[in-house]
Amino acid sequence: MNRSFIGFGALVALVVGLVLVSASVFTVAQTEQALVLRFGEPVGDRALVNRPGLHFKLPFVETVALFDNRILDVETPKQEVLAADNNRIEVDSFLRYQIVNALDFYRAVRTEEIAANQLGSIMNSIVRRALGEATMIQIIRERDRETEVEESGKTVKRPSVMSQITRLVNEEAARIGVKVVDVRIRRADLPRQISEKVYGRMQSERQREAAEFRAQGEQRKQEIQARADRDSTVIRAEAQRKSEELRGEGDADRNRVFAEAFSKDPEFFAFYRSMQAYERGLAGNDTRMILSPTSDFFRYFGDPQGREPATRPRPPGAPGPVPAAPAAGAK
Repeated sequence: MNRSFIGFGALVALVVGLVLVSASVFTVAQTEQALVLRFGEPVGDRALVNRPGLHFKLPFVETVALFDNRILDVETPKQEVLAADNNRIEVDSFLRYQIVNALDFYRAVRTEEIAANQLGSIMNSIVRRALGEATMIQIIRERDRETEVEESGKTVKRPSVMSQITRLVNEEAARIGVKVVDVRIRRADLPRQISEKVYGRMQSERQREAAEFRAQGEQRKQEIQARADRDSTVIRAEAQRKSEELRGEGDADRNRVFAEAFSKDPEFFAFYRSMQAYERGLAGNDTRMILSPTSDFFRYFGDPQGREPATRPRPPGAPGPVPAAPAAGAK
């Protein structure tokens, strides 16, 4: 029985020893930093542990609070800001921070969740204040660069809106033992209702400009077409005038040639003209003309010389003219 009691006591001592050992050691990872606390308060010089590995503490008296030493993100809720030019802007921003003083961080906010809420509130307040002093154009165009401005007759560089916000947030965040690494405005847009109105005005303006350009093009087209029609009319009139002049000159030359030919041989000219009249008048296969055989048109049919019937010579052996019948009652 003594042996059983001794064995049970040894087992209890072993268990108690293991509990004491596990309660007196803690591990710090590569991405962490630790703060040793005694009854909720930091323990003097050995309170901060930022070296990774296995470390010791007093069991049941001291506790350890672990904090991430990497860069952490804080997403701020979207908020509506009134810019200096009275334009309402919806701003979506975020920041990145790092815990640089775990002791101040623990005393100020205790946990990373509380720190994120507090930094978000600080960020929203400073963003609202900084953007309220800038116009919408400056927020959109100058938030990521410095600008040169005239002050007292001198050209100086003014930090951008984001640089100003980062500086102000860092001043506030230093009180809780963190350093703000970066502050960014992800989006800065007009509210949806205002955006729709702005886009509607922009669309109306573009349609007005398009209609104006079309009207100018149509006017230009009409001017060019009118000028072309006028030039065409002038050219046609000039060509018509020249053609009439040339036709008149040709007719004059023709009449002159005819007159000269007629004066040289009137009989041949009359014969030639009659032949042309026969060719034109008797063209076709069913030409019908009701004329007297003794008319002047057929004078070259009976006599190649074209003489009148009274002056034509009578062929030999041809009977003489038949005397006219005496009138009734003649004796």
